[in-house]
Amino acid sequence: MSLNYAASLSKYPDKGVLGKEELIDSSAKVEQKVLLLADAIRRAQKIVFITGAGISTSSGIPDFRGPNGVWTLEEKGLQPTINVDFELAKPTFTHFALNSILQSGKSCYVISQNVDNLHLKSGFPRENLSELHGNIFTERCLSCGKEYLRGTPTKTIGLKKTGRLCTTLKSSNRPCRGKLVDSVLDWEDSLPWDELAESEYQCSMADLCLILGTSLQIQPVGNMPFKTKRYGGEIMIINLQKTRMDQHADLVIHEKCDKVFKLLCSELRIEVEENVVTLPCSNELRVIKEAYRCDPPPIVKYKVKRIKVCTEDDINSVKIKTENEHSDTNGSAVKGAVETVNTVNTALKLE
Repeated sequence: MSLNYAASLSKYPDKGVLGKEELIDSSAKVEQKVLLLADAIRRAQKIVFITGAGISTSSGIPDFRGPNGVWTLEEKGLQPTINVDFELAKPTFTHFALNSILQSGKSCYVISQNVDNLHLKSGFPRENLSELHGNIFTERCLSCGKEYLRGTPTKTIGLKKTGRLCTTLKSSNRPCRGKLVDSVLDWEDSLPWDELAESEYQCSMADLCLILGTSLQIQPVGNMPFKTKRYGGEIMIINLQKTRMDQHADLVIHEKCDKVFKLLCSELRIEVEENVVTLPCSNELRVIKEAYRCDPPPIVKYKVKRIKVCTEDDINSVKIKTENEHSDTNGSAVKGAVETVNTVNTALKLE
């Protein structure tokens, strides 16, 4: 089924760099880096995980650009030797670990480029998840914006009508009956505006952006970690291949995600429960998201973070420096400096 999804995409000549060499750090180096990663997670108040196909390969779903990826082998006239149906695929240890970290009390958000539904199967809550490329198990109403989870994969991709109607009751107590479409994007489809805006906002607010199993070749996701860096957060990467973000990252681990997360959860003393969420029956639709806004959102104004709040000692320092440099200003410069400091402090308190 995963190969059928890849084959269903429109022809697109530029699929990025394919078949890059995979690297594996030594066991000793991985253990050292996991300690650094664990420390970063402990410090972080908000964490964003950006996930790609690499976190699902151990479930039997092939990636796209790896040495044995779908598109890498396609260029050679071959097909992957592993190809588990989406319906039969189970979440990996990494999927369950992300949910367990969230349940441990950490503020977490996942930005997924995968369509395999494994994040939801692992129990990760929909309100903490952006599925930017869609989900092969979900449909959306064109009228009211409800998002439904179904028991079987959609037969189409590219935001096409599925033939089903929305059953949500309106205020008049009548069903919406809006037409449902699949949620999986084709190459030229626009990303869902609400999920994109939320992803960019979450990255700007994160203390730590952890990139898992993706080469970050697809935009705009590939540039989202820069938003975390811009506002003073850290970027860390777990991936077998080098990425364009490596030179900007605070830590890079070349190892399979499952191995790293087993070490990480042990270090953090987080018990990982591997409970698979049951999908609806084949003819059932379950609402998992109340609204989907199809129009572009307003401009998001990001919160200015990590600015040191000025203390009385800072104010006195400004006074002394200003008095020495502008002794003939009769205190006007000092007054202006103090007013500026107070304004900054007030604004930060309001935030």
